[in-house]
Amino acid sequence: MVANKKGGPGFRAAEATQFAQAQAGCGESLNQLMMRHDGLVQAVVRQQVLGELPFEEALQAGRIALWRAILGFDPERGFAFSTYAWRTIRHGIWRAVKVHGHLDSAPAPMDSLEAPDAVAGLEQEAIQQALLAMVARLSPRLAYVVIARYGLHGHAPLLYRQIGATLGLTKQRAHQLHTEALVLLRHPATSYQLRTLLDRHTLADYEGAYEEARRWLHQRGGRRAQA
Repeated sequence: MVANKKGGPGFRAAEATQFAQAQAGCGESLNQLMMRHDGLVQAVVRQQVLGELPFEEALQAGRIALWRAILGFDPERGFAFSTYAWRTIRHGIWRAVKVHGHLDSAPAPMDSLEAPDAVAGLEQEAIQQALLAMVARLSPRLAYVVIARYGLHGHAPLLYRQIGATLGLTKQRAHQLHTEALVLLRHPATSYQLRTLLDRHTLADYEGAYEEARRWLHQRGGRRAQA
């Protein structure tokens, strides 16, 4: 089967037609697409922190989001359906988690625009927890530099000279350690969960992180050679 270039790499013309039929009200096409991409829903659910939300309810929320993604997908925009649907499904599951665990006193069904302060607060909490988990994977010295520099434990952020003084290092060395810590934190192997929460897990994001790590390793090697 020849790929449809307008639908992006590997996108088949027959599937593009099926999306158009589903969006026009064809129940059979919609059901076929739902079944074909149900594995995507299950993959997203397994990667989410569900809290007290039962697994089956998370699947249901994900499938509703998949249905919405199918009806809203435009092959002419040039990217794969899985890329488009992943974010929609993830947001649908997150919404269900928030409603179940923190907004259960609100009327159902809860729309994503309701209780915006509560939703935003939960998202920020999840991001903060993911960030702290990343920092905890660093060596104790690098973790201290990051925590102190950004005040992650609720204290006022420190200057490089203050961090250096605490560690018995120069201001310049404290700055180098900070740079090293950021390179490690931005590596895809370390930052996947946080990148997912922030919607920064595209190929371009990862390529940028790898390139930054490569430059840093090259510069560090040069410094050692000069020393």
